[in-house]
Amino acid sequence: MPDLDPAVLTAEDMLGHFARRTLTPVDVLQAVTERVARLNPGLNAFAVMNPGALQAAGESASRWRSGRPIGRLDGVPCTVKDLVDLAGFPTRRGSRTTSTDPAADDAPMVAGLKAAGAVVIGKTTTTEFGWKTPGDNPLHGITRNPWNPAYTAGGSSSGAGAAGAAGFGPLHIGTDAGGSVRIPAAWCGLVGLKPTYGRIPQWPASAFATVSCAGPMTRTVRDAALMLSAMARWDLRDPFCLPDDPRDWLAGIEDGVAGMTVGVMNNHGFAAPIDADGIAAVERAAHILSEAGAIVEQAEAGLPDTSVSFGRVWGAALARLGAGMPSQLAALLDPGIREVAEALGGMTAVEFMDAEASRAAAAHAMARLHQRYDLVLCPTVPAGPPLADAPTVDPVSALRTAWAPWTFTFNLTRQPAITVPMGPRVDGLPNSVQIAAAQFRDDLVLRAARTIERAQPFQVAGLT
Repeated sequence: MPDLDPAVLTAEDMLGHFARRTLTPVDVLQAVTERVARLNPGLNAFAVMNPGALQAAGESASRWRSGRPIGRLDGVPCTVKDLVDLAGFPTRRGSRTTSTDPAADDAPMVAGLKAAGAVVIGKTTTTEFGWKTPGDNPLHGITRNPWNPAYTAGGSSSGAGAAGAAGFGPLHIGTDAGGSVRIPAAWCGLVGLKPTYGRIPQWPASAFATVSCAGPMTRTVRDAALMLSAMARWDLRDPFCLPDDPRDWLAGIEDGVAGMTVGVMNNHGFAAPIDADGIAAVERAAHILSEAGAIVEQAEAGLPDTSVSFGRVWGAALARLGAGMPSQLAALLDPGIREVAEALGGMTAVEFMDAEASRAAAAHAMARLHQRYDLVLCPTVPAGPPLADAPTVDPVSALRTAWAPWTFTFNLTRQPAITVPMGPRVDGLPNSVQIAAAQFRDDLVLRAARTIERAQPFQVAGLT
């Protein structure tokens, strides 16, 4: 197959080739590793590669030859963000403060992917403890955007975003406490799903456990649904995960949005900025959904200022992170972590509980809104990615102006939200929109995103 680069196939296409015996998992892995060797030195997507991947791919190939794949992802390459435990590898979290000892067990989502037969090729980079949006960390350095390496891939799932866009396999685990799946997915031209809180079990808990979710980062909506089916399985280690729901998240994904109501949201309780490209993407997505039979109109949820609520969650988490370390280790943290902790972490118990009450009010307002609207449509990011080498300046302000003003609300309210590519921006970098639904209606965001994807398919980054 001279014209086929197996590395950039979708997971579904790979599985079809495996079943027809036109490709093997070893063929695919070799194509991916060749691509990593050629392109990753300029991108820095990986914290560590998995030397056992070839053996796992070989075992998968043997199962396919016998007609006995062990699961729906058998032989498909995937990556694991370095905030997530992968047995036999240290979880460094992008930090010089963490242990080099290997994790004893796989995190629940990794166990789910392995049980489905996925082949882990490595661990991807993250911002330190997942604290910020620009994609760099003190331990591994800067991760760059495959569309233009002068720009950041975004964060905190920076390596997953770069790996997905560069064609380093089709499936990538990200985590999202304020937008860390959706923002790098938006800037790298991927689909990024933050599911309902608790849909995918997590353990050990992250620094932002009360708002953090894990989710798929893929090049297609169907692959995101396929990956979600493997990741979203109950695990006793996570006391807050949802009861087991062994559904196939691909079921119904092609049903469209005819008859659904869609509210276009321009306000999350404060004046979130958005540039002309972002406005155009929302308008185009609204037109696509309307043409597909949805009823689309402007919506106002009456939210409190969610930037205040999230800022206090963020500040308290980072203050707790530093307070739990010996002073000599805390001094090694990204200076921005200490800056946020000092600015936002010193609240009283009353102030923190006030933030929690505001968070509950936001969740209530969104639940009320979803009595009228099946879906909410809004931007994912306020603008395109910043330069990769730019210093992090005034992170307290950047959170609500340059990084995550359109994403963190849905972490506070625990709703599912997905970002889907919307073609190129004026500068050629990817554009995007975000779709959210009521809690537990992950199926609806997948259906809407698939509707947009069918109308406006996107491509892998233009790297050769």
